[in-house]
Amino acid sequence: MKQIALDIGLFAGPTLANFCAGPNEAALQHLQLWVGAKASAHSRSPVPTYFWGPGGSGKSHLLKAAREALREQGARVGWLDASVQDAPEFSESWAAVVLDDVHLYTAEQQQTAFNWFVHAQTYQRPVLAAGEFPPVELKLRDDLRTRLGWGHIFGMQLLGEPERRSVLRQAADERGVFLSDEVMDFMLTRFSRDLGSLMELLELLDGYALQTKRAITIPLIKSMMENV
Repeated sequence: MKQIALDIGLFAGPTLANFCAGPNEAALQHLQLWVGAKASAHSRSPVPTYFWGPGGSGKSHLLKAAREALREQGARVGWLDASVQDAPEFSESWAAVVLDDVHLYTAEQQQTAFNWFVHAQTYQRPVLAAGEFPPVELKLRDDLRTRLGWGHIFGMQLLGEPERRSVLRQAADERGVFLSDEVMDFMLTRFSRDLGSLMELLELLDGYALQTKRAITIPLIKSMMENV
């Protein structure tokens, strides 16, 4: 059976607190300091930060977590990803510019990103960005690609299977849910293996098990998938 890719995110929303760093501890610590700094929109370091790595390595999680952390501080953020088709003009009120999945940008989106970047530098606003490749390998216009590469750069790695198992086990224990080794094997081999999807799968399984008053087993998982 082929893997089932669940197009769903973390139930509680991505935060720095629920990011499992694993081999990406340096990237997490950098953002914790960046977000936690007692800095206003006019004083936070304007040096850009770029995260790169394969899908599921946590890049988007970190960007969304940073965006939400700034919003909780009462700040506004300019956000652009490959799904945004009608981006607004740069706003001087933004505390930061966040660019996700830059490797997928169309020519128009690259123009928007470049304009935002130039204005961010003018107004001393930081830029957080992420893409699948290191800056030098990005197939983007040169002026945007070089700007993405002149600040802090972090290569992101996928969590290993032992780390994913550990995170799943801990999350299940916190819910008072028992996951057998057999169920864990099934989850890791039949579903999308990125941690966000696995956490959402656990959330759905917990709710379905409570609704049906059954333990989480492979038959229960198959039953749930047939009824969603």
